[in-house]
Order: sequence, then structure tokens, then C-alpha cells
Amino acid sequence: MTAAENVCYTLINVPMDSEPPSEISLKNDLEKGDVKSKTEALKKVIIMILNGEKLPGLLMTIIRFVLPLQDHTIKKLLLVFWEIVPKTTPDGRLLHEMILVCDAYRKDLQHPNEFIRGSTLRFLCKLKEAELLEPLMPAIRACLEHRHSYVRRNAVLAIYTIYRNFEHLIPDAPELIHDFLVNEKDASCKRNAFMMLIHADQDRALDYLSTCIDQVQTFGDILQLVIVELIYKVCHANPSERARFIRCIYNLLQSSSPAVKYEAAGTLVTLSSAPTAIKAAAQCYIDLIIKESDNNVKLIVLDRLIELKEHPAHERVLQDLVMDILRVLSTPDLEVRKKTLQLALDLVSSRNVEELVIVLKKEVIKTNNVSEHEDTDKYRQLLVRTLHSCSVRFPDMAANVIPVLMEFLSDNNEAAAADVLEFVREAIQRFDNLRMLIVEKMLEVFHAIKSVKIYRGALWILGEYCSTKEDIQSVMTEVRRSLGEIPIVESEIKKEAGELKPEEEITVGPVQKLVTEMGTYATQSALSSSRPTKKEEDRPPLRGFLLDGDFFVAASLATTLTKIALRYVALVQEKKKQNSFVAEAMLLMATILHLGKSSLPKKPITDDDVDRISLCLKVLSECSPLMNDIFNKECRQSLSHMLSAKLEEEKLSQKKESEKRNVTVQPDDPISFMQLTAKNEMNCKEDQFQLSLLAAMGNTQRKEAADPLASKLNKVTQLTGFSDPVYAEAYVHVNQYDIVLDVLVVNQTSDTLQNCTLELATLGDLKLVEKPSPLTLAPHDFANIKANVKVASTENGIIFGNIVYDVSGAASDRNCVVLSDIHINTNMIDLNDYLQHILKSTNMKCLTPEKALSGYCGFMAANLYARSIFGEDALANVSIEKPIHQGPDAAVTGHIRIRAKSQGMALSLGDKINLSQKKTSI
Repeated sequence: MTAAENVCYTLINVPMDSEPPSEISLKNDLEKGDVKSKTEALKKVIIMILNGEKLPGLLMTIIRFVLPLQDHTIKKLLLVFWEIVPKTTPDGRLLHEMILVCDAYRKDLQHPNEFIRGSTLRFLCKLKEAELLEPLMPAIRACLEHRHSYVRRNAVLAIYTIYRNFEHLIPDAPELIHDFLVNEKDASCKRNAFMMLIHADQDRALDYLSTCIDQVQTFGDILQLVIVELIYKVCHANPSERARFIRCIYNLLQSSSPAVKYEAAGTLVTLSSAPTAIKAAAQCYIDLIIKESDNNVKLIVLDRLIELKEHPAHERVLQDLVMDILRVLSTPDLEVRKKTLQLALDLVSSRNVEELVIVLKKEVIKTNNVSEHEDTDKYRQLLVRTLHSCSVRFPDMAANVIPVLMEFLSDNNEAAAADVLEFVREAIQRFDNLRMLIVEKMLEVFHAIKSVKIYRGALWILGEYCSTKEDIQSVMTEVRRSLGEIPIVESEIKKEAGELKPEEEITVGPVQKLVTEMGTYATQSALSSSRPTKKEEDRPPLRGFLLDGDFFVAASLATTLTKIALRYVALVQEKKKQNSFVAEAMLLMATILHLGKSSLPKKPITDDDVDRISLCLKVLSECSPLMNDIFNKECRQSLSHMLSAKLEEEKLSQKKESEKRNVTVQPDDPISFMQLTAKNEMNCKEDQFQLSLLAAMGNTQRKEAADPLASKLNKVTQLTGFSDPVYAEAYVHVNQYDIVLDVLVVNQTSDTLQNCTLELATLGDLKLVEKPSPLTLAPHDFANIKANVKVASTENGIIFGNIVYDVSGAASDRNCVVLSDIHINTNMIDLNDYLQHILKSTNMKCLTPEKALSGYCGFMAANLYARSIFGEDALANVSIEKPIHQGPDAAVTGHIRIRAKSQGMALSLGDKINLSQKKTSI
């Protein structure tokens, strides 16, 4: 067993810079020093023993000169010392000196100070030597009757551990503890005693619970938690007992302790699937989320509610509690709110959607009344998206939601406004009856929009969906209002000149007297202008965007003006009005082109924007039917196609989720027996307490292949050849920052191999924790050698080495077997197979939607993303093709570009992809 695998009870921080003292100086301090010197010396002895020193000569010194002392600090240190010091000889027999130690601890168990008694009892829980414990049993029993609860509860724990490890030392322990439990009044002592009975004699625990089941609500929370555990275990093992204890669990849902309520609710759900039980448990979870202040607790309990929702039968019960779930939105934490909104959205139905929308509208209005904060903006964005989803799923609600949401188009938070705009665009396309309302609201808020991106989107919507003469005139009025005085260049030049006119009013500020360094007086006056500067002038929004050099919005405006002008021509029969409207639109485009070519904007207009505006001018000058169709029909058809594809994707994802949740059992499905299931096939029938304990210890296994043994064998790497004198193969187990190499070494010769050593070395940010110790292998014998490697970062690392050994009786030098590498060959010829293989090999996630990768055209581009356990991000851009002219068997070609903040991350990911580019031949 390696040092890393040894059982450890006590962890002590060791200063690395101190010089280790000699055994003689320690002995002198322990014999002749005062209490302080002995304390320091004992600490040094403990540290040296933990570092691997034996120090057998100090054992008797400590027994003679330190053990009799009554100082509490020394007694505390002695408990640690006796825990770690070797207590047996090499052949396994108890050291004679330990008899003296045993006598000292018998006296401590009878000490008048309750702390010394209690700490000694805690220490005895860690002893694994029955010979040491046997003389102490009468004193341990006597501690059960001590006046102080600290001593009694530790005595119960000591008896429990001794009974579990050495039953022959106290065979009547369950009966003894049962009698103790009946008469005990202290809650912590009762809890420890009851816990022992659960694990040692469940029948006695049930007998006791039966006598006091009506008083369970009056017990302390620590005892109630153990009672919940017992009820779960009993009902899990014997379902017929459920009716006996289910009422007790219901009562514990009203406990004053949040922990008890949480465990009782979880137990109730596992014991009963009746709607009343599920509703009671869910209500208990919701109350816990609202009352608990810790956000981590809120998130954990929310996860339990989400788990309940995954069950189809439970989902119907939770749908009635949607309004209660929305009470959680009073929590200021964004992550809690996000999960709550998602849960409410999943549970909403036609029965309660109206109430949900009312609550969400109130929350949206509340976000306007609070001070601006980053989380407020994000929360508002979440609310907008939730209302959007509600309106898409329940079209009747859209008319109530749209007026409230459109107020946010003028919001300072661009992300929230963009979500509203996306929602409005979808709603105006899908719901014909709402178009008039949306256009009217859009015209109201148009002038107040602050973001250029939102402005572009609003222009597009107005240009696309204004269908009446009055609306078209209103759009033109709003555009003129937003542009300000035209022509823009001339008006701006006039303003520039106006700032330099001599008629400008000048005021003289008050004269201020100053004292110079020489002690004389000086006067100072200030001239100030009453005219506001250019920056202070209130420019119309669109004019401001253009002067800032953002001419992409000008291209969008030109398209909008073209659409409404063509539509106006079709609606109005009078030639004069047609020409007047078209001329006004062309004037606006021309003045924008003039501004773009001038030196007034901060950035000049781009060629693309010039081409777009010029094209619109040409379309308006010609007014051909073909262009009319393109601008006024095909644009809307493109939007319709995009929204239809998006809706199909959403329906497909919802269908997949519903298929996952639907648990269907076919007549010919195999029956799973708990005793025969593999560890990675644990289902809801498993002991939840045991599963949570395993999860806390990090022993849970990931879901792998159906056969756990086969999945393990896939990770075995052969290190030497079958014909080598020593055959070696390694199983590599990676656990976050640690790598454990479990190397199987087989002696294939008829000789005894002495000092057989696995010599390992590393390159990169890898560190060998401890050197594997040498072994002696008999002929045709085998052994397992474990080596621990620490990983410091994602820098590319290599582990290499060899096996060296001596042949018994041979006079030659040491023999050596070099450990080999693995080589891969064979090419891949399918683009999608190649991408899937890269994803599987590197554990990266594909960011490109599946719909974009569907079909076959001879080339493929995809973006992959991964994050290491050190928090380093990596983005890989895959651009591959299959040369069709080379035939159907042509190999995939192309390149992968990796972007990462650290060079090591990019290099290691590149090496991983290089190794996985070719499939191993079968």
C-alpha cells in the first residue's frame, strides 16, 4: 500500500523551513524541560513521526516523563501521539510499553474533568488494537452514567465503534444502548445512541421509535434527522412498513429545522408517489427556498424541485404550484431567479398562463423602479425572454404582453432591448391581428430609442409592416424628426460658424484675490460663455448616430424609405402626392450620402453603405415591378422561413426532452435485479443516503459503457511486449488534478527478479508524488505498482520510464525493459464522422447548430469549445473538405485553428487532436 492510500485521521500543518531536531535534544527536553519545553518537544516528535521517522528510543521517555503530567495541552498532544505512533512489533504483537499507556488512559477515563474524559473516549474510537481496548471496557461502560452530556455522548460513540470493530469485547452493546436511550434526556446523547441502534440493531431502534412516534415533533433536530434516516432505510428494505411511518414523515415536514424539513420532503417523495405527498413535499421545498437566506441552499432545493418536475406524474401536481414557485422571485440572486423562471416556464399551462403573465409584468415594472445595477439589467432580460416564450406558446397572451415590453425598446440596456425587439419581430409576423397595435406602439417609442442596433431593427419593422397611408406618413414624420434639419451638411456648417460669432454673449466671473509666494496680492478673473457647447446640444438620435460615423443605420434607413415609398405609390393614386413622397425619400438618402462624403462625421461612410443607398435611389427612380416584389414581398418571406425553421428546432428539442422524460416499459423489457446491477446503473430504487455519502467521498462513477469491466479495459495501455521478460500494462485513472497509474507487472521468466523497480520520469507540468518502491517477483508471479502524478496545468506533459530488475544469482548488470508508446494508423473519409470523432476524442462541445451541419456539400465548418478543470478556455475552428475529384475514398483534408489564452492549452489540445485524427484499425 502506498503512502497516499494509508488511512489518515489527523492532518497537521508542518512548517517546511524548520531544521529537524536531533533525537538527543528532544530526549533532554522531554526529560528535564518545563511544561512549555515538553509541549514544543512533543509537537516536534509528532511532526517527525508523520514525516516517516520511527524514533523508538523516545517511547519510554514520553511514558515516564510526559504521560503523568496533568496539563491539558500535553494531554491533547498525547492523544495525537498515541494515534500515530507504531504500537506493534514487526511481527504484529503489541509492544509491552503499551500496557503502561493503557493504564494511563484507564485513569483518564475516571478523571474528574469531563473534557479529559470526553477527549479520551473520542481517541478510543480511533484505536484498532483489541488488546489495548479490552482492559478499558469497564471504565467506558461507567462513562455512560456520567453527569455531563459531553462524556455520555462520546461514550456512546466509543461503544459503537468498538462493537463494530470488535464485537466480542462488548456483545451486549445494543441492549445496553437501548436501555441508555430510554432513560436519557439530552438530545445529542439520544441522537448518538439512536444512530448506533440504526446501524447495529435496527429492530431495537424501531421498537424505541414505536414507543415515542407521537412525540417525534418535540425532539431536537439532530435526533429528528436520524429518525428520518431510519424510516427511509426501513421502508426502502420493507415497503410494507410505509403505512406505519408515512404519517410521521408528514409531521416532520412541519419541523422548525430547515434540514429536517428538507430530508423529510426528500424521503416522502421516495416513499410515496401519491399526489398529496408530492404536493406536500413540493410546498415544503418552496417554503425552504423562500425562508432560507443562503443562495446555495436555495439552488440545491430548486434542483430538487426540478428533479420532481422530470417525472411525468409529478409534473401535473407541480403545475398547480406555479404561483407559489414564483414567490421565489423575491430573492435578489440572479441565478436563483433564472432557475425559478425556467421552472415556471416548463410548468406553465393554459390554466395558469394568465396569472403567470400578470406576475411577470409586475416584476418587469418593478425593475424600472430600482437603481440601475448589472443584475437588474440581466433580470429584466430574463423576464423579457420568459414573456416572449409565454407569448409564443400561448398566442392569446401576446396582446397583454407587447405594450408593456415595448417600453423597454428605449432602455439603456441594449441586451434587454434586443430581446424585446426580437420578440416584437416574431409577434408582428405571426399574429396578424396585433400588427396595428405593434406599429402604433413602435411609433410612440421610436424617438426615445437610444441604441443604434435597436434603432436599425425598429426601422426595419416599421418599413416592413406599415401598410396604411396614415402609418407610412407617420413613419416619414418620425424619420424627419429623428434626422433634424436637412440638408444635414449645410445646417451643421451653420452651427459650427454660429459658435464663433462675435455677438456671442460673454460674462465676466467674480474677481478672486490670490496671495503669491512672495506675499504680494494678485487678481484673477474668468471669462465664461453663456452659449452651450456643441456636445451639450440635444441632437436628434439618428443625426447623432450619423455624425458619430455609424452609416450602417443609414443603409437600413434607405431600405425602409424605399419600402414605404413603393408601398405609398401603390396605395395613393394621385401622381403629385406619389412624386412628392418619393422625392422626399430620395432627398433624405442624398443628404445622408452628402454627409458621409464630407469631413463632418467622425468616421467616413463605407463603400458598402454607399452602394446600398445608391441602389435604393436607383430603385425609387425606376420603380420597376420586379424591385417592388423583392423589397415588399421576398424580404418578409425570408423572415417567415427563418422563424419557421426556428420553431421547428424548438419543437424538435421539446420533443427530445419529452421523450427523455417519458418512462415506458415494454412487455419484453428485461427485469433488473438490484443485486446484479452494475454500480453505474444505480436508479431511484438505490439507497439515497448511501448514494449521497458516495458522492461526498467522490466515489461516484460516471456513466460509461453498459459493461463497467469493458469500459475499464478500454483504458488499459500496454507498455511492454508479450515476449519481454517483464510484461507491463497500465490503467490510467484521472481525477481532476491527480493521475494514478496502476501498473500490472508480470514476471514471464523462470527466475526470481529482485529489486524490480518502476522508474518513471515526467516532462511538462507533471510531478511524480512518490517514487514506487522496489518489489521481488517470484517466477511467473505478478504484482501491481501504483504511482501518483500531480498535474499543475494544461501544459503538454509526457510520462515515460522503464522497468529495471536484478536476476537472483546472476552476476551481470541490472536488466532494463523500456516502456513503449502507442502508434495509430488508418484514415477517415467522411466529414461528419471526422467531426464526431474529434468531439468524442477531445470532449469538446460543438457550438455550431446541428441544422447548420446537416446535408452534404463536400465541405464543413464548425466551432468547438472546451474548458479545462483549471478554468482555461479553448476555441477550435474546424474547416474541412473532401476532395470530390479524388473519388469517394479520398481522405478528409483541411485545417483546425485553435485559440487559447495560454500556449500550453493550445499545444496540448493540438497534440490531442493530432493523435485522434486517425481511427485505430480494427
